Amino acid sequence: MAEMRALWVVVGALALIGSNGCRRDDDSARGSTGGTEGGGSPTSGGADVRSGGSGTQGGAQGDAGGSGTGGGRSGGSGGNGNASSGGSGNVGGADGGSGGSGGNATSGGSGNAGGAEAGSGGAGGSGGNANSAGSGNVGGAEGGSGGSGDTGGSGGNSGGAAGGGAGPSLEGCPIFPPDNPWNTDVSGYPLHPNSEALIDSIGRHTGMHADFGTEWQGAPIGIPFVLVDSSTPAVPIDYTSWGDESDPGPFPIPPDAPIEGGPDSDGDRHVLVIDTDHCVLYEIGNAYPIDEGASWEAGAGVEWDLTINDTHPEGCTSADAAGLPIFPGLARYDEIVTQGELTHALRFTVSSTRRAYIPPASHYASSNTDANLPPMGLRVRMKRGYDCSSYSTEIQVICAGLKRYGMIVADNGSDWYVSGAPDPRWNDDALHDIDNITGDAFEVVDTGEAVTNAPDCQL
Repeated sequence: MAEMRALWVVVGALALIGSNGCRRDDDSARGSTGGTEGGGSPTSGGADVRSGGSGTQGGAQGDAGGSGTGGGRSGGSGGNGNASSGGSGNVGGADGGSGGSGGNATSGGSGNAGGAEAGSGGAGGSGGNANSAGSGNVGGAEGGSGGSGDTGGSGGNSGGAAGGGAGPSLEGCPIFPPDNPWNTDVSGYPLHPNSEALIDSIGRHTGMHADFGTEWQGAPIGIPFVLVDSSTPAVPIDYTSWGDESDPGPFPIPPDAPIEGGPDSDGDRHVLVIDTDHCVLYEIGNAYPIDEGASWEAGAGVEWDLTINDTHPEGCTSADAAGLPIFPGLARYDEIVTQGELTHALRFTVSSTRRAYIPPASHYASSNTDANLPPMGLRVRMKRGYDCSSYSTEIQVICAGLKRYGMIVADNGSDWYVSGAPDPRWNDDALHDIDNITGDAFEVVDTGEAVTNAPDCQL
């Protein structure tokens, strides 16, 4: 089991789908490919539970109003809350105003949030604390307080920090807690002082590439994953490269687990497995089944507890060069198309990185100390004013997510290659619209100091 760190630092040219990235191993530091040729059978999936949606248990709308002294014209929708949410207790204000969406039971502007005077009564906001408007881990997308100034009353603890919502989940398992760096809204974070030079080094005029889709030359495009349960037997893992930096296993990897690029791939060959009974993610790279899957050979591997802010020790690699988990950074069809919302950062690759990393990354894969090169873990976000309205619906959803959550440098590979899971339902033509977006659409977010002298890996 990877260690949990008590303190988190909150942190090239256009190519055809399926193009393979490049490998880089400097000073014996590990770097793996960015582009992929696809990835195994897309048999996995499962709908995500997105935060802040309207849900099926919203509070009454129209004349229902908030109960108690709140009253008023509209109680607001209690999206993702229980039936009593969306304007309860003293919420709503005399003039009405919504109780806010995305609350838990009796939340969506609970307690005194929103105030009881005139005016809006406080939009419930999202991502607040336990007793706040748009409270707990449910909340919608915007943050927001329970009302403003003298008209809405004091927001108290409502709203909370931007990006507080429930975070992504799959089959009842959270994909890390809402405050995990992958799930953190960085739209309000300050600009990195060296943003311009860093974007130039990655490629200001280089187009993005969706390194996921349906299939290419018979192999699914992207990094696949498979869901298992407690009945799946754990099998031994024989490490061939970075065993001293990997979790020892055994891992519950099915004999037919899909491999990135397919069974005959000569690429990164990632295998991702999620145990939905225990909410544990298992990831290995350069993976090969032995004796028809009785065991697996791998370059590196890590076990991630998805219910906590689990990390890998500093100085240690993972199935990804940056020492990060892979699955939390994948674009998935059920998020982008079915739900129409991206609620986490995406993983992407660059061709040249610096001998440094920014936590939660824990490992670098370069000997180059040029400060204008991106370190592993560098986070970029799409500029707020960048117009995606002419692109496909899929890319508009991705753009909206990139403006809030951004992307994290996770590996050496092709510049601006964005990772996702293969799915036969993707519309590859629609995904190609992302090719029109160049590096100039992004800016670098300041999420903390880069580590330039990593400690020796200690598991």
